[in-house]
Amino acid sequence: MKQVAIIGPTASGKSDLAIQFAQKMDAYILSIDSLSIYKEIDIVSAKPSQEELLSVKHFGINELYPDAYFSVDIFRDLYQTSLQRCQADGKNLVIVGGTSFYLKSLIDGLSKIPAISEDVKKRVKQKMHNLQAVYKELVQIDSAYMHKIASSDRYRIEKALLIYEASSLAPSAWFLQNPPQKIIQNLPIYNIEVSREVLRERIRKRTHKMFAMGLVDEVSFLEQKYTRLPHAMGAIGIVEVLEYLDAKVSKEQMLENIITHTAQLAKRQQTFNKTQFRELISAPLEDLEGMV
Repeated sequence: MKQVAIIGPTASGKSDLAIQFAQKMDAYILSIDSLSIYKEIDIVSAKPSQEELLSVKHFGINELYPDAYFSVDIFRDLYQTSLQRCQADGKNLVIVGGTSFYLKSLIDGLSKIPAISEDVKKRVKQKMHNLQAVYKELVQIDSAYMHKIASSDRYRIEKALLIYEASSLAPSAWFLQNPPQKIIQNLPIYNIEVSREVLRERIRKRTHKMFAMGLVDEVSFLEQKYTRLPHAMGAIGIVEVLEYLDAKVSKEQMLENIITHTAQLAKRQQTFNKTQFRELISAPLEDLEGMV
């Protein structure tokens, strides 16, 4: 069985390239995207179309509701599930997405997390209503670990609390007892190279397309159904629309803010990809299309 990965900044054409690769390789696709994993976050996440999702089997898309517990460990489990399905069906696997941290975690290894019961989830959810009190409690339990985490970082604070509540161990002690285990080895990684000028123009066009598709209505629906508390509601594209709904910015300023923040994200993604992976097959999109 053959596995390849495709990475690149947002709006660089990864999804289309992944479908081309998958069709040529007779493969399934595993998405590593921190927003596409959520149901009902469709326009903001720029998911593949329904037609594209039907053309090749995808994993990692529409797996969770926005208020569900989320962890990078979920991607490890999704990878194992997709791998088993590929092996059973005689398929290869294409891993694709903009959240390259998840790919790096699979390559470098992940520490397992303790089994988290429904009771623990409910207890943690209740405690998380007072973020500062939770942060203070965790600093007392494990000051070395928590000093690496900002007091406003709801996602990482919640993860630390879940580990503590589920294992009765400080996070540092848990990770010491459960060192990372490598999951993927010898994986070819194709990195899409694109100039920042071209990328910004693509981001601009995509942002206006998202607005025309009903971006504001989608965010309004998500806020009404899930409130602003879930981690996913802090994503680029959602935060800016919420500012618009609060009458803090005009429609034009909202769109410009999305474009600017998305371009900044793309820059961070490009830097991460170049510095965090040892061997990359980097080339413009049109050159990569003929490599498989």
